[in-house]
Amino acid sequence: MASRPPQIGKTSHVRDMAIYRQYYDLIADGTKTIEVRVAYTSMQKIKEGDRIRFTCRGDETLTQVKRVGRYRSFDEMFDHEAVEAINPKATREEQLKAIREIFTPEKEALGVLAIEVEKVAP
Repeated sequence: MASRPPQIGKTSHVRDMAIYRQYYDLIADGTKTIEVRVAYTSMQKIKEGDRIRFTCRGDETLTQVKRVGRYRSFDEMFDHEAVEAINPKATREEQLKAIREIFTPEKEALGVLAIEVEKVAP
């Protein structure tokens, strides 16, 4: 009989999330512990205990959600979250500029999620 992979608890949800290489590498090495996303309807379902598999060009890193911070804007998020947890290689101003190049003001208006994660064994 073939062995089966370990089962994730029934209440856990594994979500695949594509991410740019520069941010993927920081999550994979454990230095980026907060992923920032716009609060799309599908993203609003993320909760503590869920698992996120970050992917980038064939590479993947499995994480577990520790906490989800919910904010009205990127500015508000940076007022409450550690800048170095989001990107240890950039200042708040540099990060705001980069985030706003990815997400338009209309998307930011949906709300902002700061998803705190920790790496877990697959």
